[in-house]
Amino acid sequence: MNAVLREQVRELPDLEKLALVDEILSDLDRPDPEIDAAWLMEVRERQAAYRAGRLKTRSYAEVMNRYRQS
Repeated sequence: MNAVLREQVRELPDLEKLALVDEILSDLDRPDPEIDAAWLMEVRERQAAYRAGRLKTRSYAEVMNRYRQS
């Protein structure tokens, strides 16, 4: 990163830094058709397995209890 830019960012008030970070993250968060297609295929496969009884499910409470104990 450019040293001048880095110094300019350091001098910003915290709220402006947060706004800048939010804008940068929004700019980086672009849809990726390949990733979207892969997730859609995964969802469809899991849904088909669930409907066919090949996928074991857990209740929300069971999942939350497991992570609370970790």
